[in-house]
Amino acid sequence: MSVAGLDQPELHSMRMMNLAQTPPRLIVPWLFPLAIIALWQAMSILGIYRANVLPPPTQVALTWFDLVTGLTGAAGRYSGTWLDDAWSSIWRVFAGFAWSVALAVPVGLLIGLSRLIERIIDPTIQVLRNVPVTAWVPLSLIFFGIGNQPAIFLIGLGAFFPAVLNTTHGVRQVNRTIIRSAMMMGANRRELLTRVILPAALPSVLTGVRLSMGIAWVLVVVAEILAVRSGLGYLLNDAYQFYRNDVVIAAMISVGALGFISDWAIVLLRDHLLTWNRLDSFNG
Repeated sequence: MSVAGLDQPELHSMRMMNLAQTPPRLIVPWLFPLAIIALWQAMSILGIYRANVLPPPTQVALTWFDLVTGLTGAAGRYSGTWLDDAWSSIWRVFAGFAWSVALAVPVGLLIGLSRLIERIIDPTIQVLRNVPVTAWVPLSLIFFGIGNQPAIFLIGLGAFFPAVLNTTHGVRQVNRTIIRSAMMMGANRRELLTRVILPAALPSVLTGVRLSMGIAWVLVVVAEILAVRSGLGYLLNDAYQFYRNDVVIAAMISVGALGFISDWAIVLLRDHLLTWNRLDSFNG
């Protein structure tokens, strides 16, 4: 039965069921990380490992608080530096992500639409995507020098390949019957691309964009360790040199949290653009 066919009491009952399910939905994602933190803290209290090797969660939390606020001095020389480092990492990630997606989506469309373009470009992409990003570090430093440019290049390079491959896959998976039907109805090439192919390929395109964002956050640490002297990646590496494992873990958690927020934003955008592609259900 469709939702439109339900009477008012049934709709009210469904709304109440969804409200009743909301608290568990909010709680369940936190259960596993909280269990890990509790086990981690218990192991520290029991002395199963040395606190200077793996600081307990309470110490990491205090260190992170001081990194952000600079109020307690728990982070030492890194006190109050978090906002500047986080901002540096955020804009490098989004700069690299932006140029990679802006290039990858058109290239993926061209490869997916043209067998000739595929034969010309795709073999090169398949070779380059297997080269580790760290192997590009010497060339990036030669061409761009020390600074933000090599970091943005390395981040974008790694983020490029998931977006181009998923875009190509999305175009290739478009139902040919739909394309032929649109052509029979008089659609020209522009209309075919904008009204048929792009909407049909959009789920795969946005999946590639989401993967690219995740890889951009992974690579920001590598890029900042090797190419710049600021950002959460640089903070992590510098703290490691001084054996400040609490700062290292705080920086790791910060990168993970910022990456999660970025991914969540893309998921919201995807859900907004692809409302037609979602399956409605009473549990959804």
